[in-house]
Amino acid sequence: MQGPIPIESRALGTLAYIRESIDSSGSMPVPGMAGIEMGIIGFVATIAASLPRGAPHWLEIWLIAAIAALTIGGATMASQAAESGHARYLGPVRKFLICLCPGLFAGAALTLLLWRANASQLIPGVWLLLYGCAVLAASTVTVARTMRLISIMGLLFMLLALLAFASPPRMHTAILGLGFGALHTIFGLLIGRVSHAE
Repeated sequence: MQGPIPIESRALGTLAYIRESIDSSGSMPVPGMAGIEMGIIGFVATIAASLPRGAPHWLEIWLIAAIAALTIGGATMASQAAESGHARYLGPVRKFLICLCPGLFAGAALTLLLWRANASQLIPGVWLLLYGCAVLAASTVTVARTMRLISIMGLLFMLLALLAFASPPRMHTAILGLGFGALHTIFGLLIGRVSHAE
């Protein structure tokens, strides 16, 4: 016959459950599918801006792609949060947006200023740099299993920004494609794999 279970082990189990519940309610899940969808849009924009007819309109193409990617990616994140029950907690969503949006707003403001100053060759580097900063900041409020991957993705966007600043304008479309197309897709697949493995 088994003896009584020590109260310490029950208390530790209860504390572990409480801690896990608090962590999950304070963190934002980021679905890999959102990254894949955003990456596909990035690849489409890269192809469109690389075509002879599209090259003169690269800025408009990428702005449309950015709006589409944020809309679709955001909708996918909201849908998964609703399915998993995280939609009940507005705290993680609010923190995620507080971390993400300042960098995106700064990118939008600088895009307008650089375009008006006829310095549009700096825009790709600015986009990659500020988006990387926004992703890195937002990674701090994501769930633990994907936080490291998202922060690495943010750092890689920042490194691509340095490459864009050092490269001639003819390389900018390819570098934007590496970031908003390839990095989103690759990390979307990795995040999806990690999420399904748990």
